[in-house]
Amino acid sequence: MNENEWVEFKVNNDEPDLIGQYLSALSNSACLHNQKFGYLIYGIDDKTREVIGTEFKPRTKKVGNQELESWLATIIAPRVDFKIFEFKYNDKDLVMFKVDATNNMPVSFKGIAYIRVGSYKKKLDEYPQKARKIWTKTSNQVFESQIALHSVDEDTVLKLLDYPSYFSLLNQNLPTDKSGILNKLEEEKMMVKSGKLYDITNLGAILFAKDLHSFEKLARKAIRVVIYKGKDRLNAKKEQVGGKGYAIGFEGLINYINDQLPTNEEIGAVFRKEVKMYPELAIREAVANAIIHQDFNEVGTGPMIEIFADRIEITNPGKPLINYLRLIDHSPQSRNEKLAYFMRRINVCEERGSGIDKIVNLSEEYQLPAPNFIEGTNSMKVIMYAYRKLSHMDKQDKIRACYQHSCLKYVSSDYMTNQTFRERLQIAQKNYSIASRIIADAIEAGLVKDYDPENKSKKYAKYVPFWA
Repeated sequence: MNENEWVEFKVNNDEPDLIGQYLSALSNSACLHNQKFGYLIYGIDDKTREVIGTEFKPRTKKVGNQELESWLATIIAPRVDFKIFEFKYNDKDLVMFKVDATNNMPVSFKGIAYIRVGSYKKKLDEYPQKARKIWTKTSNQVFESQIALHSVDEDTVLKLLDYPSYFSLLNQNLPTDKSGILNKLEEEKMMVKSGKLYDITNLGAILFAKDLHSFEKLARKAIRVVIYKGKDRLNAKKEQVGGKGYAIGFEGLINYINDQLPTNEEIGAVFRKEVKMYPELAIREAVANAIIHQDFNEVGTGPMIEIFADRIEITNPGKPLINYLRLIDHSPQSRNEKLAYFMRRINVCEERGSGIDKIVNLSEEYQLPAPNFIEGTNSMKVIMYAYRKLSHMDKQDKIRACYQHSCLKYVSSDYMTNQTFRERLQIAQKNYSIASRIIADAIEAGLVKDYDPENKSKKYAKYVPFWA
């Protein structure tokens, strides 16, 4: 083997900064050359390629009071995975650093990114065209197929993944032997065999990890639930960060959220009973959508649920793939098809494409204000509001309710009228002019239009969304 852009040979130069620079350069170069890993190998002469061995012992090397491996991991950014191997070859001691190729973002050491040009290490900012390629390069593997943890034995796989829950959720019998379990997990692409060892995929880890913190790249994808005392973020009452994979933790998450939500008291013919402020199915769909449609390339953040006195906000990293105004009618698009497919198989969410429709429809059934869908710079937020009287809704609340009602009617092969909209907002017939005013505001906002502009009778007018 010769040195190249993703392979570097050394003998005994164990200077920590030099190692950090090479890990940066090799990770970036591996990305550019479509390699999965870069390699820094100690014990080989870089000129003769002769295996001469090394005196370098990285496991005992320290930087100050910190172990070398830990020190490197805290300074390299973003935190790409690397492993250190110490072994013998022909009775010669060798050491290998194996670093993952970066993706979408150059890896830097102490704030400086490096690159390999031939067999030379250079600063990346001297080669802006290479930097641009890294920033715009996407992995040839989808997120679910990428590796969360490399080279573990079968016992470690079974220790880290909650395999009994996999079989339980799919209503399958648990195999009687270890090989049957492993074969099924491999068949489902939860892991892939690598020689005598296994690589756990992101799909396997994000769904069935007993603890997501066992997988460094996925730890920040754990779901956060924050409960506030009032209507703002000034006083957080409680915060819970999940640790389980999404498949095994979903039901517990939904139960926890519902336990934190306010209730209304309903007086029946005989008994009083408490009714949840928000429809559970709508909460379920909104949380499932946040999980499924998140952009896993957004580092350092994951899905978050915030519960206030008057609303619940559910946020996921990543801009929506379609215009937020077309979420009700548009064919669904998912960044994470394998994740979405499995979540549907275990009935975590409804059939393909029905989630947003259900959230809006259930909000109407519960006579709640129209939910709000907000596209951020790198995020998508769904806000569901607690019950408010029409007189307490602002103009935008009313226009949004009008637009969403027209969408629901249209996708059901029907039309919004003054009467259907009055029923939606519980406006008495004698106050039909209030509904007319809101419809006029929605038309002025460009969200709703007359189905038949030639019809001069407002009493029988029909309305459709702007895109119809």
